Amino acid sequence: MWSIVLMGLAGLLVGGGLSFRQQRKPLWIQIGFYVLAAMSLLAAYLLTLPGT
Repeated sequence: MWSIVLMGLAGLLVGGGLSFRQQRKPLWIQIGFYVLAAMSLLAAYLLTLPGT
């Protein structure tokens, strides 16, 4: 369940990064959104691994 929520959050963050790119905002904001999206996808993947 949480992995689905995190994947949705990653999609929203990527959309926000693309939106800031179209608005010609500073590059560090765009990179921040993309890094947060990647971290969200990584967390979603790690939650799908079998636990011990």
